[in-house]
Amino acid sequence: MTATTSAPTEDHRRRRLRPLLPGVAVCVAIALVSMGVNLAVPAASPLLLAIVLGAILANVVRIPAACAPGVAFSAKTLLRVGVAVLGLQLVLGDVLGLGVGMIAVVVAIVAVGIGGGLLIGRALGLPFARRLLIACGMSICGAAAVAAVDGVVEADDEDTATAVGTVVIFGTLMIPTVPLAAHAMGLSDRLAGLWAGGSIHEVAQVVAAGGMIGGGALTLAVIVKLARVLMLAPVVTVLSIRQRRLTGEAGSRPPIVPLFVIGFIACAVIRSTGVLPDVVVDVGHHVQVALLTIAMSALGMGVRASVMRGVGWRPFAQALLGTILVAGVALGGVALAG
Repeated sequence: MTATTSAPTEDHRRRRLRPLLPGVAVCVAIALVSMGVNLAVPAASPLLLAIVLGAILANVVRIPAACAPGVAFSAKTLLRVGVAVLGLQLVLGDVLGLGVGMIAVVVAIVAVGIGGGLLIGRALGLPFARRLLIACGMSICGAAAVAAVDGVVEADDEDTATAVGTVVIFGTLMIPTVPLAAHAMGLSDRLAGLWAGGSIHEVAQVVAAGGMIGGGALTLAVIVKLARVLMLAPVVTVLSIRQRRLTGEAGSRPPIVPLFVIGFIACAVIRSTGVLPDVVVDVGHHVQVALLTIAMSALGMGVRASVMRGVGWRPFAQALLGTILVAGVALGGVALAG
């Protein structure tokens, strides 16, 4: 009786997974290439490479329709698992060690960045979902924030692709801009590192800029950036509550706290207790990088030249002004708190 019951279940599971295989295989292939380049050139971020390679592939060849389910699965499900595991890289004691003043600056960066970005986008005539995704990407943690917020608001593929594209473009431009500007203003390595962590979009971009600054800037930059990543949890929760209020049917409403956010917080708390051996943390790091690189491959395949041309200049204007706003708030806050 048990064998009879389990056989259809196993067969059903295989039927569900089979349509995902082509798209996931393409994303994994791009991720492997990206991580291979990273091994040869450590300064090259596999996540950014995956977005770029995915975009190039999607714009050079026609992606078969059979790949669509697996690409969507990679961009949503695998990304959320990756974000949850990212919590293992966050030690709450390091964030608290920044001090009350710097923590307040991080909160201000995210709050002003999202609020100001929404106002800028509205002035430019952008739809709510698009300007929200761009604002969150610039203020929290880049493409991962875009995809996470996309999971709780009603955004279409064009909105997501546009936000990811702008995050990659302007975040990459910030890599040389922040170190050069910090040097021109005579900022110490410490203040420059705090500013880099508070102003640049992606974690990988922060690492690149912090390495260019030198000294102890890299460690401080990463801690501040991870503090911004931690803000993803309350932001997604607030947006989820808002979406539940806007949605009439209870069955279609998102959970108050999405499961991946709970996983992210749980992983951060467990890591912060110090009970995890270093080997587990190291394995978690590699798993998180692999999952997010696969997800970035999928997001990159959504960034098509035709889509970017079709959305016009307004999203890029919001992204530019939003980047300047976040950088300005971060610089002012660092000058006061640092």
